[in-house]
Amino acid sequence: MSDWFVSIEGTEFGHQVAVTLALSAAVLHAFFGVLQKGRHDPWLTRGAVDFSYSIMAAPFALFVLPWPEPHMWGIFAIAIVIHIVYKCAQASAYSMGSFTVVYPVVRGSSPVFAALGAYILFGEVFNFTQWIGVGSLVGGIFGLAAYNLRHIRVDRETLVPAMWMAVMSGAMVAAYTTWDAYGIRATANPFTFLAWFFFLDGPLMSIVATLRWRAMSEPPAVGPLLARGVLGGIIAYLSFGSILLATRIDNVGQAAVLRETSTVFAALFGWLILKERVGPRRLLLISLIALGAVIVEMGA
Repeated sequence: MSDWFVSIEGTEFGHQVAVTLALSAAVLHAFFGVLQKGRHDPWLTRGAVDFSYSIMAAPFALFVLPWPEPHMWGIFAIAIVIHIVYKCAQASAYSMGSFTVVYPVVRGSSPVFAALGAYILFGEVFNFTQWIGVGSLVGGIFGLAAYNLRHIRVDRETLVPAMWMAVMSGAMVAAYTTWDAYGIRATANPFTFLAWFFFLDGPLMSIVATLRWRAMSEPPAVGPLLARGVLGGIIAYLSFGSILLATRIDNVGQAAVLRETSTVFAALFGWLILKERVGPRRLLLISLIALGAVIVEMGA
């Protein structure tokens, strides 16, 4: 499987596969956000997810796939630090703010920075048409966040700090997207990077969640929390794995922008699952986001 992915790098077929992977990651990431914001405390859900995917990755990392080359350990170390900052900022944002306000800000903060990071690390350049698409997508995302901020009445007293945490999360999304793309390109077997990343990334947030659970006056039952963690772990594999494989075989910045159509699916899931209201103005902004992604792809 890894040989097949390597063989289609830089080809037209590889580009089509990358687009499919990036859009799949968008749908899955939106559902993952709903999962973390939903029933349980976001910190506990994040810890359960990280614990689950670390345990699931262990046998593949240790016994099935080739071990990383020596130069990869430093890359993993930096990647883990970036992801820890991202997860702490995101859990804080979800704890303080409405999902349909926080999530668009997280995703809207990242495409431009990811495109710039791809230019710095990989020399990738967007053309004028693609930058128009990025502008449309980012404008739609931030317009959606502004509309939600004005009209949603829940969590009003904590929305300002929630927004700051969301912006920090967005910056970390851009950082991990470009750095992880660098990492998965730096090893011969892309699945080695994925397995070892999940194996190494899980323990810390699992410990943080355990300490938080013990400190609660009425901690939730462990069984349902772990069940949600297993589901989230599977979604994380599919979502994160899809976007990283897309960045391995095709343009990093373009894959990152297409992944941010997750805001469209987040609005849909927020309406269907979290029962958060979606009106015609929000639908118009969501359409602007989708149009931006289409322009980026057509301008490639």
